[in-house]
This record gives sequence, C-alpha cells and structure tokens, in this order.
Amino acid sequence: MSVNFIVNEGSFKILHITKNPLQLIEQCGRTAYQSQDKITKDSAKRFVHMLIKRGHESVLEHATITVQFNNVSRGFTHELVRHRLCSFTQESTRYVNESHFTFVRPPGLRDCETELDLQDIIDTINGVETTYNELTSKGWPAQDARQVLPIGIKSQIVITANFRQWRHIFQLRTAQSAHWEIRRVMIMLFATLRAWNVPVVFDNIVPQFTKKEAEDWGWRITQHNPESGFVRARFNNEEIQCLPAKE
Repeated sequence: MSVNFIVNEGSFKILHITKNPLQLIEQCGRTAYQSQDKITKDSAKRFVHMLIKRGHESVLEHATITVQFNNVSRGFTHELVRHRLCSFTQESTRYVNESHFTFVRPPGLRDCETELDLQDIIDTINGVETTYNELTSKGWPAQDARQVLPIGIKSQIVITANFRQWRHIFQLRTAQSAHWEIRRVMIMLFATLRAWNVPVVFDNIVPQFTKKEAEDWGWRITQHNPESGFVRARFNNEEIQCLPAKE
C-alpha cells in the first residue's frame, strides 16, 4: 500500500463566528466611554474602525471565530499552536491508526533537478508507512508506533481565537516570510472573512504573495504589475490583492 501524496490541498471550514460581532464589540467598547446613547444601526463599523486606528484592540477580544483546518500537515499545526491565546483540538496520533496516512508534499518538489530526487522522497515516505504498519501489526499501540511518523503527515485541527488574536495570526502568517503551507491557507481564510463574514476588522492587513504562487495555487490572476510586483487574484469567487513580494 503506497502513501497518498497531496500538494496545495490545505483547506478550512468556518465553524462559528460570534453573532453580530461588530455590534457586540461596539456595545462592549462604548462602556469605556459611557457613550451607549450614540449607538445607531450603522455606527458599529465606524466604531470598530476607530478602535483599530487608535490601537484599542483589547475590545476586539469579545468576539471569536472557530475554524477547522483540513488536509494540512503536522508541520502546519505545530506552527499554528504556537499562537498561545487560542483554544485547540487536534486529530490525535495516539488514538487514530495511521496505517494508510496521507503526506503533504512540498510544492517545490516539482522543481527537483532530477526525477531521482523526487522518487527518493516518495520511497522514503512509503518506507515509513511500511515500518509503521509492521510495528502496529506486532502489537505496538498507535501512541508508540507514531514515533516514526513524519512531520508532513496530514492532520486536522480546530482553533478558536478572538478577533485580536486572529489579526495577529494573519499579520504573521500571510507575510512572505511565513511557511508556504500555512501562508496559502491563511491568505484564503483571511480573504473569506474580510469579504463575507467580518468587515472592517482585517481591512488594514495586506498579505504577500507572488504571481507565480497564485498561479501554482490555482487562483485566477485578474491584475498584475511586473514592475511593482502588485498582484490581484480570485479564488472561489473571493478577490484578494497583495503587497509586492519577491519572486
């Protein structure tokens, strides 16, 4: 049985967002100013924008988002759990049998100098699966056999974080210096939240990606300036633009 390899298939599912989050943030925030009488049908967006502009982001902590990440590696999840002001629930390799695991392959492997380079990696991962299966067939419990599993094994994780923490996550994980796997997924989540679910809160955050990356991710390029590096692209009917990034 050979390992299933996937590349650029990381995805997310939004499980929960605080109902009427901007209105909640405004209601909480106006407590500080005792200005509840200024609340109107349209005042929440302006108030939240003012909080962010002034750096009063603690008020954003009253609202939360819960997201499930799928088809991501344990390398992805190791980076995600470093964000400390969050709640996490992750697929357990202690209790889940990984006899036929899926491996998240780096996209750069397509650019290996020789086919031998790629085949060596495939053979190595298949060998790990064989070893894991041999150990479990000899009676090793999953929590012991998992010691041979690679960091690239596919995992699933759920995270709940407040709006302030999500801003911090997006600022770090959508920058060009972020790891390729988490950056791609976080840019997609960021664009979805900003466009449909949570206006204003993330408007002053701009991710970084190149035209080549967007094309590799299967996005449709709608605008590109080769001189500045500016790119605008669409995915799943969401449009996202970026800060210039190095090719």
